[in-house]
Amino acid sequence: GEQQRVAIARALVNDPAVLLADEPTGNLDERATRGVYQLLRDIKDAGTVVLMATHNLELVRASGKRILELRDGTLVFDSAADQGGEP
Repeated sequence: GEQQRVAIARALVNDPAVLLADEPTGNLDERATRGVYQLLRDIKDAGTVVLMATHNLELVRASGKRILELRDGTLVFDSAADQGGEP
């Protein structure tokens, strides 16, 4: 998880409005995954929009956050629309 944290820190140097995280928890054990995910939540809580691409469905479902699922480049699920919210 140290490499992921360093990459996230480098991405935050210029105080971006949006942070794109592509598989930030890939190849990490469960403990490191939780640490990196918590870091991303803290960044979000500080006001930066975090968009994360992942194959870790358990992590995403447990988050309680909006989920967009893409398959072959097509949006196939939007949790906001599924719950009657605005997409």
